[in-house]
Amino acid sequence: MIIKFLRLHKEARIPKYIHSGDAGMDLYSLEDKILKSGERYNFSLGIAIEIPQNYVGLIWERSGLATREGVISLGGVIDSGYRGEIIVALWNLSRKTVKISQGERIAQLLIQPVIRAKIKQVKNLSGTKRGANGFGSTGRK
Repeated sequence: MIIKFLRLHKEARIPKYIHSGDAGMDLYSLEDKILKSGERYNFSLGIAIEIPQNYVGLIWERSGLATREGVISLGGVIDSGYRGEIIVALWNLSRKTVKISQGERIAQLLIQPVIRAKIKQVKNLSGTKRGANGFGSTGRK
């Protein structure tokens, strides 16, 4: 599969896989920004993407940025029909200020197939052992 990227800004970096076997390709910030504790910010990447039909681009946080700095991405779904600039929303959940530099790896992009389900409204759902038990119910006695 070939994924096409368009550089929208001369300083933008095209995403890449760092190690063989990596699921996600790294995404790079186009800008410098100091994220205060609790602050959210939409980072420009300066690139656009052409994702093939029946696939999706999913933006996930980088584990190092999340575990060391407490900075997570606020999700992101890039549909195959979207051709605009990719933006990554980051949220600083830590109690400290975190500096993000231009060219820094701030998130990762996974390309995955999409299954379009047929939607059917029903009056009842089939029963299961778990039923409607959720949020921490697994393993309770």
